[in-house]
Amino acid sequence: MKTIVFISQDMVIISIVDQILQGLYRTVVFRNMQSALDYIYNSMPDLMVVDIDPDDQPAFETLNNLKEDPVFRQLPVLALLADGGPLCGLWEKIVIEDFLLKSAIKEELAPRVELSILRSERVVEINPLTRLPGNIAINKQIQSRLDRDTKFALAYADLDHFKPFNDYYGFSRGDEVLKMTGRLITNTVKGKQPKGSFVGHIGGDDYVFIMDLPLVEEAALEIVSAFDRIVPTFYDIIDRQRAFIRSSDRQGKAKSFSVITISIGIAHNRQGSFSHYGELTEIASEMKSYAKRHKGSCIRLDRRQDLS
Repeated sequence: MKTIVFISQDMVIISIVDQILQGLYRTVVFRNMQSALDYIYNSMPDLMVVDIDPDDQPAFETLNNLKEDPVFRQLPVLALLADGGPLCGLWEKIVIEDFLLKSAIKEELAPRVELSILRSERVVEINPLTRLPGNIAINKQIQSRLDRDTKFALAYADLDHFKPFNDYYGFSRGDEVLKMTGRLITNTVKGKQPKGSFVGHIGGDDYVFIMDLPLVEEAALEIVSAFDRIVPTFYDIIDRQRAFIRSSDRQGKAKSFSVITISIGIAHNRQGSFSHYGELTEIASEMKSYAKRHKGSCIRLDRRQDLS
């Protein structure tokens, strides 16, 4: 059950909120922001509902300081506001995600709470750079297909020599390569299989995509071909002409690194032998590592199980 921290000094409002949310959420009530902090720091709730007094400047500062902390930045805050109060300029003073007028509390509190929590979960699941679903959503996708006994292929793509490129040209150009890769994979996968496919960004230079078995290898080949044509354009002309850059390896030693390539490992559940997403991701990671042993962009599909 999701946990909501509710902060208010109004006993009538506290009673109404308790009646509406009882049985739907675990609600922990505090009379002011300061008294709620110990609980919030020790037991991250899923949502804060705060009865806002526009004249309570110390409460504003406490809430804003909490939201400035990177750990609590994603903690959604739904403000309860009195009808007729000043709204213009309020959002510049206090950091909240949504608000609800007290006159509408009985009709709108439950759905607004639900939407606030769902919106927060979606934001956490999205990679901020590529806007692709992240680890939580990826694992859910894989597990859901396994639970339904759907036959599918899981491809794990990783860039080779990306770190030296990032170190050499800076993270801004590195981010452009990552965004291009996300768009390329998405466009190719969705072009081949508009329905039922999935693309996610694990983080850094790691991506996954899920497709039907007969389509995955063709899509992976197309991604590799397009990637190898596009990625040299991210290099300066002189580096492109000599086809390498001088940068440092993970041990800090200067070395020559060739142009970034992409390695894709593909696993599948054709034999229906997996029940947990971790089992399939382990095989995909193993195939990706196998692909990375080969020079240049490469695809390696797990052929230990018959695909025919």
